[in-house]
Amino acid sequence: MTPEEFKLRKPGEIRTRIAPSPTGYLHIGLARAALFNYLFAKKYEGVFVLRIEDTDLERSSSESEKDIIENLKWLGIEWDEGPDIGGKYEPYRQTQRTKVYRNYLEKLLAQDKAYHCFCSQEELEDRRQYQMSQGFAPKYSGKCANLDKETVEKYLAEGKPSVIRFRVVPKKVVFQDLIRGKVEFDTGLMGDIVIAKNLDTPLYNFAVVVDDFEMNISHVIRGEDHVSNTPKQILLQEALGMPQPVYGHLPLILGTDRTKLSKRHGSASVTEFRKEGYLPEALVNFMAFLGWSPGDDREIYSLASLVKEFSLENVQKSAAIFNIKKLDFLNGFYIRQRSLEKVTELCLPYFIEAGLVAEEEIDLNFLQKIVSIYQERLKKLSDIVELADFFFKEKLVYDKDLLKWKEMSDKEIQKSLDKSEKILSKIKTEGWNKESIEKALLSETEKTGDRGQLLWPLRVALTGKEASAGPFEIAEILGKDKTLKRIKEAKELIK
Repeated sequence: MTPEEFKLRKPGEIRTRIAPSPTGYLHIGLARAALFNYLFAKKYEGVFVLRIEDTDLERSSSESEKDIIENLKWLGIEWDEGPDIGGKYEPYRQTQRTKVYRNYLEKLLAQDKAYHCFCSQEELEDRRQYQMSQGFAPKYSGKCANLDKETVEKYLAEGKPSVIRFRVVPKKVVFQDLIRGKVEFDTGLMGDIVIAKNLDTPLYNFAVVVDDFEMNISHVIRGEDHVSNTPKQILLQEALGMPQPVYGHLPLILGTDRTKLSKRHGSASVTEFRKEGYLPEALVNFMAFLGWSPGDDREIYSLASLVKEFSLENVQKSAAIFNIKKLDFLNGFYIRQRSLEKVTELCLPYFIEAGLVAEEEIDLNFLQKIVSIYQERLKKLSDIVELADFFFKEKLVYDKDLLKWKEMSDKEIQKSLDKSEKILSKIKTEGWNKESIEKALLSETEKTGDRGQLLWPLRVALTGKEASAGPFEIAEILGKDKTLKRIKEAKELIK
């Protein structure tokens, strides 16, 4: 297949991939790249591949791989081929593909397109520092590029440390990026590059070229930080006689301060967002807008609708800003779309983790009532703990000034709470519900014309919070006895 044929594939022949290194949790940037590859493949009835690039043995871990796989599945980003399900081009872990890489490395060495370099790290660093001091971009000097065969064999036989370098031909490398347009590099500035530590340990730029070819990948869609790797990979493809896939480099994701997204901006991994109580459909919807726009004002997109509407033509070149307020808005929307029963089920782990509910004493009916009055307010599921913890406390602790409505004096607060206590005491236990409580209290507020004078001190007495759901709903859930008890405790507080 020629490079031209490779680029002009028909729908159904499109093959994209996501190739994470299992050296940490699934980062939001990698998840976004996975999503865009998935959407592009599915849009054109193609194949989406998961490949694990685990050649960094010191940093790679099975825990990280598990996190990546579980979180991609949680997001609904399912692959057609991968390490867990196999496929036509397996294996899909680089550590299981050593023989494949070795064959290509030996081919380059045999053709003198690569060579063994025996320079020490100290030598390389000294040279690098010297070049920088002279105002030049650091690159390999080529010291080992022309070692004779006998010397190379002698050094290798002695076990002298070495790496394998690829001979970079100085030229202009030009490629058409699906997002950035025409991109041009002068490879004369980079020098000969290291492509493997040895025949059994390839490095990223070499392994990815071999894998993309062997796995028949047609389109490589990845982050902008990989742009500088592309000319190196194109040179390797040319040296090995491989067709060039079509490249598209996604804009970086920046924090609101326009620096690269990191932990200091808050959560950066999908695991952290899950723990905080973000729903997968909200995160997918949010990530789609990190660099892509549908071209209209519509903001709510399911994964299925994204597949239908997505196009790389609408991916922007400029950096995407990670706006947590937008994510909170979307998550709140999706929480409201779930049934009360489902949201209660999702909130349950947060109640348990906070120690508010014991696993062996779960009252789902009681929890459902609590969630019902806060479902509309939730931005993320974990918010339920701070919003509703007062329901589970034996006694509330708060500043007495919180009971004050406007400029009320302690005496006026006392009088207000006395009224609430008297009114609520008259409601029979069997008739204790939101409607009867609301009717009785509002009847009293009509006399003064200021609801706050009666309801604010009551609400604070019941919750100990400056902001909460309304006192009628809260009193109903607390029950008559607990409601009156908290009113008495509030009165004691202002004595």
